[in-house]
Amino acid sequence: MTASITVVLPAKNEAPALRELIPRLRRQLPEAELIVVDDGSQDDTGAVAMAAGARVLRSPYSMGNGAAIKRGAHAASGEVIVFMDADGQHDPADIPRLLARLEEGYDMVVGSRDRKGQASFGRSLANGLYNKIASWMTEFDVRDLTSGFRVVRAARFREFLYLLPNGFSYPTTITMAFLRSAFPVAYEPVSVAQRVGRSHIRPFRDGVRFLLIIFKIATLYSPLKLFAPAAMGFFATGLAYYAYTYATYGRFTNMGTLMLTAAVLVFLIGLVSEQITAMIYARSSS
Repeated sequence: MTASITVVLPAKNEAPALRELIPRLRRQLPEAELIVVDDGSQDDTGAVAMAAGARVLRSPYSMGNGAAIKRGAHAASGEVIVFMDADGQHDPADIPRLLARLEEGYDMVVGSRDRKGQASFGRSLANGLYNKIASWMTEFDVRDLTSGFRVVRAARFREFLYLLPNGFSYPTTITMAFLRSAFPVAYEPVSVAQRVGRSHIRPFRDGVRFLLIIFKIATLYSPLKLFAPAAMGFFATGLAYYAYTYATYGRFTNMGTLMLTAAVLVFLIGLVSEQITAMIYARSSS
């Protein structure tokens, strides 16, 4: 790999994990720039990272995982950025394999976990659902939509910083954005260890949030994938109701009119949304 590399670690209260992780990263990538974005930690995360030789970007309060990723991406000087979780789950020994795949012509390579690498059975089921929804939306085999372990070409990644949320699920947004823009994406299986310390994800709250974000990104990726089936549903319901009322009462009711009108409106909104989406991605490629 001849391109310069920056490793970005978003970290919040991850001092114990960083004590072991940063030296391992240094041994694996001795020439790489290492940036730790301290997202308002209450422990000595920043001090530990600085003592280990990392460049530390501190936030005075917690802004979220996505905000940390954006700060790190802005500050990175490398042509390729490696994003990893700072909790010790990701193995630096897997980085060369991801970089090798990037050299095959991809713009992003994602470290994909298997079921054993999921934090819990519930998280495994939820992530499986997210992967299926994203695969349907993009018509691409999305194997791990929420993985925080990935390598990207920095210039490509920065094109979509304005789309990324400040909270969790930046992987969801960036994956959908790359696929929508026809930037090649690959998945590479990686090993995942037990995290050090407690997870910052709350299953119910963040599970609902992830699902909402998927549908938001779905409307940004290909709105007609959502609006067209909804319009067809209204149209079929209105048509069936019209047939029923005509056969029963011999007339066309207001409810049938409402359903058919809703079908037309929903479809037209989908068309307008499709045009807005095209304009947004035209902006990112200009």
